[in-house]
Amino acid sequence: MLALIVAISKNYVIGNKGVIPWKIKGEQKRFKELTTGKIVIMGKRSFKEIGKPLSNRKTILISKTFQYKDENCITVGSLEEALNIIGNDEAYIAGGEMLYREALPLVDKMYITIIDQIVEGDTYFPEFNEDDFVITEQERFEGETPYTYITYDRKR
Repeated sequence: MLALIVAISKNYVIGNKGVIPWKIKGEQKRFKELTTGKIVIMGKRSFKEIGKPLSNRKTILISKTFQYKDENCITVGSLEEALNIIGNDEAYIAGGEMLYREALPLVDKMYITIIDQIVEGDTYFPEFNEDDFVITEQERFEGETPYTYITYDRKR
């Protein structure tokens, strides 16, 4: 199964100058729960923002200009190469914008957290046709900055 996991603002922003433009207590809990023990595929900017491979996960970094090798991290030159490596294993596309855009037509499932804010940014999640998906889960969290977890499954 190929899934996509992302947190976006109401105006589809996912980043600003190479960083996530919010810090919300508990918001990344779902990311950790879903991806631990699995494969995470990300681009160079997303990887550099984290700064290291994620613990308890295999990271596939996609970059033609940056190399990182570690026992739990490999670098490949394209999404196609990454998909050949994972085969039928469960994997999560974890950013950034160009990788989301390329992977969107291929994913079986999307785990989207919508941050209940309009934020300034320079990196966006691509718009998608909601008619291609069905919402299978939705959970709202109140607080200083409310957010909603939504799970989309691709219609077959």
